[in-house]
Amino acid sequence: MLALPSLPLVAGVAVLAVSAGGAVTASGAGVTALTSTGSAVEASGSIGSVTGQALARRGAVVSRSDTRESGAEETDPELIALAEKQMAERAAKLAEIRKAAEEQAAKIKENKWVLPLASYGITATFGQYGLWASYHTGLDFNANSGDLIMSVANGTVTETGYDGAYGNKTVVTLDDGTEIWYCHQTSIHVSVGDRVNGGETIGTVGATGNVTGSHLHLEVRPGGGGPVDPFQAFVEHGIVP
Repeated sequence: MLALPSLPLVAGVAVLAVSAGGAVTASGAGVTALTSTGSAVEASGSIGSVTGQALARRGAVVSRSDTRESGAEETDPELIALAEKQMAERAAKLAEIRKAAEEQAAKIKENKWVLPLASYGITATFGQYGLWASYHTGLDFNANSGDLIMSVANGTVTETGYDGAYGNKTVVTLDDGTEIWYCHQTSIHVSVGDRVNGGETIGTVGATGNVTGSHLHLEVRPGGGGPVDPFQAFVEHGIVP
């Protein structure tokens, strides 16, 4: 008598056949045919029934997975609207930051200091003692009489005229309240109330007042108060005298 395959062997053959893309048709306790009907399993015996149930469960899992992958939530109108709103808010914020940066750059450029003379040599610095009744309160730019003096930054002329040891003096008050004193001038080219920009001529170098030679004595007085080191003030504004 021909021996039939054991149950585990038959079940294994059935599963392998289905995995390969075909279906198993079983009759009684034996496997009689392999077909290529796709996904269905026809069985009249216990082996086919068990295998069919397993495949049915497997198909259900695949079906649920396919449903998730269809991405119904990815086309949810509310989520799309929220994403678009967030993108718009981000773009608006970036535009705001960009505008503020551009305005700050323009302000820095507008208020950048310039040197008061085209050609000069530094002959005395802030804080020195020697020829003065007390310490030296400014920065001396050696130059020839008649050389043009330029405003170091934007501001308004708040004082002009002769001032004792300072000689002919022009005071320009900058937009931040800092006073710049230009002393020992030969001539003054501006009047009180005039608006001047950095680089604009305000007078000429001279030797008026208490001097030993022609030069520009320049002082920096924040808020119209006491003098500070002009050299450091120039450096802080991007200029090295």
